Amino acid sequence: MLTVAYLANQFPSAVEPYVGDEIMELRRRGVCVVTGSVRKSQADHDARARVEVILHPVSPVILLQAVWLCLRRWRRISPLVVHVIFGGGEGPVLRAKALLHTWLGACYAVRLEAREVAHIHVHHGYFGSWIAMVASRLLGVGFSMTLHGSDLLLRGAYLDVKLQSCTFCRTVSEYNRKFILDHYPGVEPEKVVVSRLGVEVGCRPISFSSRPERRGAGLVMLAVGRLHAVKDHAFLVQACAELYQRGVEFECSIAGAGPERRRLESLIRKRGLDDKVTLLGHVPRGQVPSLYNRADVVVLTSLSEGLPLVLMEAMARGKIVLAPAITGIPELVAAGKTGFLYEAGSLDDFVARLLFIRSQMQEPDHPHPQILPAGFLSAARPLDWVRHAAQVQVRHNFNRRKNLEAFGELFIQQIAAQAGSLRHENSVLQQVQLSVQRHRSLPV
Repeated sequence: MLTVAYLANQFPSAVEPYVGDEIMELRRRGVCVVTGSVRKSQADHDARARVEVILHPVSPVILLQAVWLCLRRWRRISPLVVHVIFGGGEGPVLRAKALLHTWLGACYAVRLEAREVAHIHVHHGYFGSWIAMVASRLLGVGFSMTLHGSDLLLRGAYLDVKLQSCTFCRTVSEYNRKFILDHYPGVEPEKVVVSRLGVEVGCRPISFSSRPERRGAGLVMLAVGRLHAVKDHAFLVQACAELYQRGVEFECSIAGAGPERRRLESLIRKRGLDDKVTLLGHVPRGQVPSLYNRADVVVLTSLSEGLPLVLMEAMARGKIVLAPAITGIPELVAAGKTGFLYEAGSLDDFVARLLFIRSQMQEPDHPHPQILPAGFLSAARPLDWVRHAAQVQVRHNFNRRKNLEAFGELFIQQIAAQAGSLRHENSVLQQVQLSVQRHRSLPV
């Protein structure tokens, strides 16, 4: 059986359900997956997400074994250590962290050494990817990583080394792939592949006839995401203040927890929006659908993103979305067709789009109900065409089950190609070949 190690910075994580999904998909295909987390997770226990290797904290015995492993196989990691100390443009803090993570990588290799791991995959390009890269070198196996948004666009420390070292790199959008090839010209284009995420879609399109009647002219907005500076919820609060000054009836709910809460609470009080903007805190995933259901528009104000699941989830439910025209978001949200985009950083444009959406919601019913697709109101409102197109977009291109199957196929093919490049038969190649034969025999 093919054995791979799958490492995340923190697993399981409520905001990264796709990590558990991918692990389960690989296991469904007959792959033995050794789950790993750099830090111990505080998430609720999930039997499917049992973590076999937790790196931090590290026992003294593992630390000593890691030192001995580094000494025995120093030549494999010495180029990395030399690069950290003498090369690159990173500052002293990042260099010190990289050296610490090199040691953690050796600890990870010690934990995996007896498991006959053929490949190591890491989700996100943060510090966990350096740990996985070091471990792969010490063990003499391949390593790959998945890049999303901030780990590529904002905090790409030593990403040049990681991209050169990895067997292949998955990323979630065509924008990201182009960014990698433009900014890291030494990377072979064929090893950077686009592998989209997805969300659950129903067996049939949602009928808009079930949409609750409006409670008046008020606009109900929803934002879902951790309260972190990169999500820029302060921008949303400022937009709400502008709507309030214009006398627009609205309410805005922000679901998520994080370090920005106090700052946002202060800003809400300062703008006099206590009755208009509500910070809901952490909302269990099971309760999020009810928030989508009562929202008129789901908004995103992030400074950087990969391809946000929150937009996919909202669109799958036939909700109107408004997001910045950045990174890979236009690959999901086609402006004016499957949702709405605004110029990133422009408060005026954001508010103007909200007012336009509100005006469309107040338009009279469609005069020609006989030409409407199945599942529409007998007399559709103007935005129902956008809602329908959003559902179709997610169903065809961001379907969780469909994209997970594509991920499993891609992953095993890439590892098979890695093993096939070896010059002679060995146990790794045999494991891969057996796994490929097995998963091809599985029903789809």
